[in-house]
Amino acid sequence: MYRWDFAPVLANAPLLAQGLVNTLKVTGTALSCGLVLGLVLALLRLSRHRWASWPAGFVIEIFRTTPPLVQLFWFFFALPLIVGIEMTPFVAAAVTFSIQSAAFFAEVFRGGIVSIERGQWEGALAIGMTHRQALRRIVLPQAVKRMMPAFMERAIELMKTTTLVATISYADLLFAANEIAQKTFRPLETFTVAAGIYFVVIFAVSQVARLIERRLAVSGESTVR
Repeated sequence: MYRWDFAPVLANAPLLAQGLVNTLKVTGTALSCGLVLGLVLALLRLSRHRWASWPAGFVIEIFRTTPPLVQLFWFFFALPLIVGIEMTPFVAAAVTFSIQSAAFFAEVFRGGIVSIERGQWEGALAIGMTHRQALRRIVLPQAVKRMMPAFMERAIELMKTTTLVATISYADLLFAANEIAQKTFRPLETFTVAAGIYFVVIFAVSQVARLIERRLAVSGESTVR
């Protein structure tokens, strides 16, 4: 019978902790950059000018329909050959997941903006606001409330997807767990602990998402999926 021994894994706890920090760093960077770029893509996609809406739609569809691992490899291995600039694993991961997140956020933003009743736009324009002012002061604040659950769900999915960065030797939590497993010859215990860490973090985020969704439901705000 197999004898479980977590002592070697616990002895390498600092390495796992650093891996978790690196995972959160990539996730946080991708979320923050993805939100900003996603809003820009959504506004371009909603534009009446084809020279703006078509390229934005192309970028969104490309990054929503191609595998994340292929995107990661392209930015890490192929892009440096084109631009002549070497990318670190962190930069490649941050760029890849920022643009991928932006593609998903763009559709969430677009759905949220479109869901606002036309009367809100007309009322804002009637009191003298410009289109940009109406978007910033009236439409977006309401749309963001409806989009919050979708944003939280994307954050959870993104953290799961960042495990792919181990394939380009970025020292995330999975990469650290693999290093410990090879060093201690305790893969079962090591990956059990790693899975437990992922579970605790993602479960906490999911509970926050549920709390936000319940509060929005009580306030009468609908959500965009």
